Parts: sequence; C-alpha cells; structure tokens
Amino acid sequence: MSVCGSSGVWQRATLRCIEIKPPINDLLIYNGECLQWKAEKYEEDTEVYKVTYTGSRDYQRSFHDRGKRFVSSRADLLELCLSLYPVTNYSISVTAMSAKFTATVTTNTSLPAPPAPVVYYEEFETRVPNLRLQRWPNSLDLISSYQVFVLPVEGIMMFDCSAPASLNSSSTSPSEYITAQLDMQNAGTQINFTLGDGSFYGGFYNSPLERGKDYYIILRFVSQWKTDSKSCCVLWAKVTGTSHILRVSSLSAAAFVGGITLVILGGYSISWCARRHKFSL
Repeated sequence: MSVCGSSGVWQRATLRCIEIKPPINDLLIYNGECLQWKAEKYEEDTEVYKVTYTGSRDYQRSFHDRGKRFVSSRADLLELCLSLYPVTNYSISVTAMSAKFTATVTTNTSLPAPPAPVVYYEEFETRVPNLRLQRWPNSLDLISSYQVFVLPVEGIMMFDCSAPASLNSSSTSPSEYITAQLDMQNAGTQINFTLGDGSFYGGFYNSPLERGKDYYIILRFVSQWKTDSKSCCVLWAKVTGTSHILRVSSLSAAAFVGGITLVILGGYSISWCARRHKFSL
C-alpha cells in the first residue's frame, strides 16, 4: 500500500514484485521425438495444450509431414511422444489454449539403421547364380542402396560391415569387392540379381566368378545422409564349397562389445546391423 501526504510527498510506500513466468516453460525434446515442458499455472487449473508439428527434408522436396495433438492436464510437468519420420527437419509448437501462449522448438530426427529385406539364402554350384530378395518401399529409399559383396573363401577372412576393405581407399588389394550397387529409389518389392553376368550396376562391374574358387556373397544395405551412415549386412549365398563357421565379434562402441559364434546350417541366413562390426569367416 502506498500513501501520499497533502504535501505531495510519499509517506509510506510498499512495492511487491511477483515473477511472472510464461505458461509454457523449458520446452525441450528428448529421445529424438518426445516433448517435455513445465506448466506455469494455478495448481488446480486444467490447461488444454495444442501440439502441432511440420516436417520437411532437404533431400526430398516433395516430402511434407504435418500433425496435431491435443493434451488436457493439471500436471506441472508434461511429456508427449510423437511419431516423427527419420532424417527430417521438424518445427514443433505447443500452445496453452486458455493463456493463448505458444512456445516453439526445432529438431532434426536421426538416421536409423536401414530396414532389412527378406533374403533367401542358398548354396550354388553354378558360377552365375540367381539371387533373390523381397523388400518393402521405405521413406528412406532416396538415400539408401544395396551393395553386393563377393568374398573369396581364403582361410580366415575379415569383413567389417560398417567399412568393408573395398570401400577403404587405403586398401590396395582387398580380398572382397563390390560387384554391384542397387539404388532403392526405383527398386521394386521383388529383386532378382544374377551374379557374374558381366554387366555394370551402379558403376560397379559384375565380373564373372573364377573357376576353382569358393565364395561367400554378402548383401550390405546402407542409408547415408551427409556425414551420417548406417548399414546392415546379411549373408546372401555361398557358391560351391562346404559349410564354414562364421565367427562374429562385435566391436561396436555405440552398442556393445562382445562375441557371437554362428554356424551356417542349411538354408538359414545370417544378418547383422551395427555402426561398427567386424566378422571373420
């Protein structure tokens, strides 16, 4: 309370300051697609929040993702997880309806491991085997491809799915090589690939296999955008020879460190996905 005397001088003055916080405070994103914010309101009041988001992609101009959610809550701390597409730039707004206040945050969703196709593992004696797989269209097809690797069976062999030797410029004579690269942008759901037909696929020569040698055929499916890359591998086929033991040792810093021993039996296929894995055959 303030009192002003007849002389025009303040006789008593009291000033109280109250901090006024915005109705939505500390808006943040965690786990790539979940929102969290603090609600500044009277404890018993129920507030309705409208959450809207829009997404676009630098590599796919025709892509647009839009969504809207409503949340009614008395809580002081709110969380909401959205279904966002990977490798997408999002702008997300949260509006407190009664207070008519909006807070906005932006995020770029991460690149996940590419989805694995259904591979039909087979063993062949012919030098021009026909390999089969089944896949489904994916929103990341524009930045994804399949790479077919040929590995001559020569004692103990190392195959690093995240960085095969034939992709390493410092390797002058890698034992494995890429015989084909198949872009997924225009690929169908059923893919049949003839190994060693002497054609070019994605700039790689699908050279005929040498007589008198045994081979493993590995399919590497990779998604890459800017400096980020994720890959998975699957043992697709074996050309001649008897069964071999596939020893797998994981050196992934992003996942775990460990070892697994797998044996190729009958028509089973072996697949692995990681940022950094090495395999010995």
